[in-house]
Amino acid sequence: MTMTSSRPYIIRALYEWILKNECTPYVLVDAFETGVEVPQEHVKDGQIVLNISPAAVQAISINDEDMEFEGRFGGIPKTVRVPIQAVMAIYANENGQGMVFESDDQSGPPDPPHEPGTVKKESNSGQQVKKPSLKIVK
Repeated sequence: MTMTSSRPYIIRALYEWILKNECTPYVLVDAFETGVEVPQEHVKDGQIVLNISPAAVQAISINDEDMEFEGRFGGIPKTVRVPIQAVMAIYANENGQGMVFESDDQSGPPDPPHEPGTVKKESNSGQQVKKPSLKIVK
């Protein structure tokens, strides 16, 4: 039986959990994914880190297809739209707790939560593959 993606449910749950623990939710986004609408001047190496806390954004909506909100970048208000498949990670800024997602959502469950820094994972060939570390971009 084919099931829908669990990614939007996990993102919503972790967003609520991070807020409940009085931390700041950040998302790491693949800025080159189709449908992503973010300020390109803040994109670095094809990625952008967004603070999605209620103090930083307005009118946030996280549904099964995308995340959308009003944010300010350099004092200029902008509408941000991120398709769910473009969300690479969601985590608490204060301690790095959260989840990193596989690039292909259908390949299996997402990676387990990790500590900030580089996560090593074995490839199918048995070699260790380095995943990029999360960087906080301010």
